[in-house]
Amino acid sequence: MDQVVLSYGDCLLRSSDVALLDGPHWLNDNIIGFIFEFLASTLAPSTAKRVALLSPEVSQFIKCCGNDVQEFLQPLDLPKKDLVLLPVNDNAGTEAGGTHWSLLAYLRSAREFLHYDSAPGTNAPHARLMARNLSSMLAGKPHYREEEAPAQHNSYDCGMYVVCVAQALCEQYFRGGNNLSLQIITPQYVTLKRSEWKEIIRGLGSHSKATCGP
Repeated sequence: MDQVVLSYGDCLLRSSDVALLDGPHWLNDNIIGFIFEFLASTLAPSTAKRVALLSPEVSQFIKCCGNDVQEFLQPLDLPKKDLVLLPVNDNAGTEAGGTHWSLLAYLRSAREFLHYDSAPGTNAPHARLMARNLSSMLAGKPHYREEEAPAQHNSYDCGMYVVCVAQALCEQYFRGGNNLSLQIITPQYVTLKRSEWKEIIRGLGSHSKATCGP
């Protein structure tokens, strides 16, 4: 039975989702969405209001729906965010799927989109489309750039590189502006993070059960 392991904010994780963290498995929308929501919830209040970590579903909508995104995204107040992070998927449709993840970051101070792809070039067309659709609601016509990113050494860790880079950007951006370093994100680091995220989910699930009681 694929039981519910954790309900967290807008995210619902089942045992099959959490099992993907064991590897060697490709992360799905549910795991990436949870990690983005968890990262957002752990930011200091003064920082949280300046950052937007968008879910895979919202990011895919931005990519697929062109100029129709502005009204939908208005409540997020993205033009006032200093840092916007979006997971990019190579799926051409509006539903979950695809075979590769990467990360698109918008830095308001630089008026620039940076695309971090652990398999360089693979998701560039999708990231460019997403940036173009989002630019219509951002000031200054941001530039787009393919940024050097830590490289995956297998066929399944792309999603883990997305969440690791996203976490590093959240931690570093407000300390050092545009001087961002991702050297810590090695294959060994990514493997360790799989275990860490599984423990975080287990801990949250246990706390939730204890709070709700039998």
